[in-house]
Amino acid sequence: MPDDIARWLTERASPLDTLRPGAPHDDLEPLGASLRDVRIVGLGESTHGTREFFRLKHRIVEYLVREAGFTTLAMEASASAARALDAYVRRGTGDPARLIARLGFWTWRTEEMLDLVEWLRAHNRGLPEGRRVRFVGIDPQRCADSVEAVAAFLRRAAPERAEDVRELEVLAQAHPAAHPDPEQALLRRAETLAGFLEDHRTEFAPHTPADIADEALEHARILTRAADLVTRSPGLRPGEDSVFAVRDRYMADAVTRLVDDSPQARVIVWAHNGHLAKGTYGDGVPALGSRLRERYGDGYYALALLFGKGSFLARRANDPQGPPVRHRIGTGARSIEARLSAAVPGDYYADLRTTGPSPEPAQWLRTPYMQRSFGAGVPRFVYRFHVAPLVPAEDYDGIAFVARSTCSRLLPPAES
Repeated sequence: MPDDIARWLTERASPLDTLRPGAPHDDLEPLGASLRDVRIVGLGESTHGTREFFRLKHRIVEYLVREAGFTTLAMEASASAARALDAYVRRGTGDPARLIARLGFWTWRTEEMLDLVEWLRAHNRGLPEGRRVRFVGIDPQRCADSVEAVAAFLRRAAPERAEDVRELEVLAQAHPAAHPDPEQALLRRAETLAGFLEDHRTEFAPHTPADIADEALEHARILTRAADLVTRSPGLRPGEDSVFAVRDRYMADAVTRLVDDSPQARVIVWAHNGHLAKGTYGDGVPALGSRLRERYGDGYYALALLFGKGSFLARRANDPQGPPVRHRIGTGARSIEARLSAAVPGDYYADLRTTGPSPEPAQWLRTPYMQRSFGAGVPRFVYRFHVAPLVPAEDYDGIAFVARSTCSRLLPPAES
């Protein structure tokens, strides 16, 4: 089977000349051809702490925005905090480093992400509002900005209801299943508040501009999704109602709203490989990508990013609030990465939708393998054995392979 992989990739893999953002895009033309009729492309990553993944995805974003007309970058990041970063990307409002730090995850607080955000701002500068690229968060957790926005709006437009937000302050930094409650009382309170804002929109008109009222309502809707997520039990069996499945469903719904709201919308989704897969991940969780594939068919393209060997940043699982530290791993011999590394040297892209001249060379695309998979936190020592099942063509539409990984570079802590 490894010979089949090598033969197939030798014929069809497209070398990546560089990972450096700002470089010419000629080597990305094969990817562009694969995405010609695609409205949503998922850009994955097997670690959240690999510098080369950030830089390659930055290049791909540049190419898709400039050459393919993509309109939105949607990230596995706080939907609440991303609204302020979008204001910077589109209008230059605020300090980008501080806004990135509010996205809810240490993984995005990097020099590489700041470089991308600054490129988006530079691209948008001088363009008409309708042509500016948007930055959107699709994860409902970590919504301090939404708590603050709704509270400020109510103090101005409906002070008699301002205290209602106090009950929701726990959502500011809460994460999935942080406050399990079978009755989901917190969700009921959030739904009531959002319903109040929606039902009284016309009454707010004399007191506040319509766009501010709409913004407050959207923040209230984020709070309802967050409340649903944090009150679910962590012990539910995998399936549609598990906390992990609900998170992916909310992220898929966010992407769907972006696509369906405009016939011209083309969306880049940035998330972990597991979320972007076309099937399930973990213990049978329906992935974000599976929902997009079900709704949009071949209009959704899942591109996994894998690496051969090197180092990456991750927190230690037994110290979830501690600093990210360097983790190292070799090529190994059992993972799909080992086979990909041996098949073709260097960095390259391969479109898995491409069929070979005969069924035999493409047999590996339908063969089960194991892929390496590392989250924001990994266990000490045994992280090297963290793998997930993979059937290449069933889980992804393409693979971008990076031969060597190095650690992403964290930004210094924001000054108080």
